[in-house]
Amino acid sequence: MSEQGLRWTGEGFGFEGRDQQGHVFGIDTDPQGVGAKPSDLVPISLAACTSWDVVNILRKQRQALEGLEVKITSEQEPEAPWAFTGIHLHFIITGDVDPAKAERAIELSESRYCSVAATLRPNVELSHSLEIVAG
Repeated sequence: MSEQGLRWTGEGFGFEGRDQQGHVFGIDTDPQGVGAKPSDLVPISLAACTSWDVVNILRKQRQALEGLEVKITSEQEPEAPWAFTGIHLHFIITGDVDPAKAERAIELSESRYCSVAATLRPNVELSHSLEIVAG
């Protein structure tokens, strides 16, 4: 079991989130606010969870990984509650990395290791693409 927290800042719709290690981050629905929109954190969490696995797997395979970036596109229903219907992750991996190993690492994360993907998969269409950039 883990504990996280959320506290209203007292201003507008600003909140401070706290993760299980005690790190504090801003959450805000106001475009002029100081934090991320709550619904943006869902696809970002998927990308972060998957990326952690990909980096871990490629390091264990002794791939010369120099960088990893993920461009995220997501779709939501047009009416409240605006549920996510699809999230696409485009991985940009920099370095001398075998494309087949990178693809397999992404697939393993999405299908076996990433808790966020496992949570979303029953209701959200998850997809990915891969681009390798020589280091």
